[in-house]
Amino acid sequence: MGREAQVACTLGTKTETVKALLESKELVLRGPTLRRRFELPALQQLRVQADTLSFTAAGEAVSLDLGAAVAKSWLEKICTPPPTLAAKLGVSATARAAVFGPVADDAELAAALQGVSTDDARAAAMLVAVVLSAEDLAQAVKQHADVSGPSLWVVHAKGKTAALGDAAIRQALRARGYVDNKTTAVSGRLTATRYRRPEGPPFVSFRP
Repeated sequence: MGREAQVACTLGTKTETVKALLESKELVLRGPTLRRRFELPALQQLRVQADTLSFTAAGEAVSLDLGAAVAKSWLEKICTPPPTLAAKLGVSATARAAVFGPVADDAELAAALQGVSTDDARAAAMLVAVVLSAEDLAQAVKQHADVSGPSLWVVHAKGKTAALGDAAIRQALRARGYVDNKTTAVSGRLTATRYRRPEGPPFVSFRP
């Protein structure tokens, strides 16, 4: 979720009350006549003076009267790079992932897992599974039984037209005792939800 505020905005020599929306990748201004959409990397000369966040973008000088505390908070968020997909998934050289499914078919996911995946399930902190069908999901659960870590990232297609949607996945995994605790976008076509398997040894029941 982004941040929003009703603020006095000065753009050039014009001042107007606008709704300012600070999203993960852009800052949007919506007013009666002042309407702009700025990509965060395009914001330059960022600074806070008293109650005002100021910057320049595309040759325009912009000031937002947010109040001192909010202005500093927005400045910090704008200047902090968004986490990488690898960071969102929690994979690293010390927390490697076992993988299931056509991971290489998605460039963003493949890049996030490059160098931090393992074929040794017992050395894996999690399983990242790309599932396109109910059968894929069943096979992923079986493979997860051999993974040391309790986390199972289920990666699937976005949208209502997906062959296997989020609701069906959640229902199937909750029936097996899994609990979902985090969701993240993967790419333009894929999203992922992290599930944690129940404690204890019941996973033998998933083996053929």
